[in-house]
Amino acid sequence: MPVVLYGCETWSLILREEHRLRVFKNRVLRRIFGSKKEEVTGEWRKLHNEALNDQYSSPNIFQVIKLRRMSWVGRVACMGARRGVYGVLGGKPEGKRQLQRPRRRWEDNIKIDLQEVGCEGMG
Repeated sequence: MPVVLYGCETWSLILREEHRLRVFKNRVLRRIFGSKKEEVTGEWRKLHNEALNDQYSSPNIFQVIKLRRMSWVGRVACMGARRGVYGVLGGKPEGKRQLQRPRRRWEDNIKIDLQEVGCEGMG
């Protein structure tokens, strides 16, 4: 998990990336737990995702990412304007955005995370 989640505080996850993380996690768990032999037929089969999650009791990877992201935002907010990281968090980039649908920004993810926790007024 530490290798997969390195730097996750700064990620701006979209659905495609969430799907890729879920697939990667299931692939690793299948490699760890291997196949299961059916008691009745004696045939080997792959474990389904639900069975993998039942055997591996760890927190949801997306909950861990959200908690780390909010923790990092709290630390940066306490730093104040004297640090360069705070300028990146609170600053506005110059230039024009593309004419297409705007991408979900990191700041948007933080607001969504705060709403899920129940801190709507802070976002």
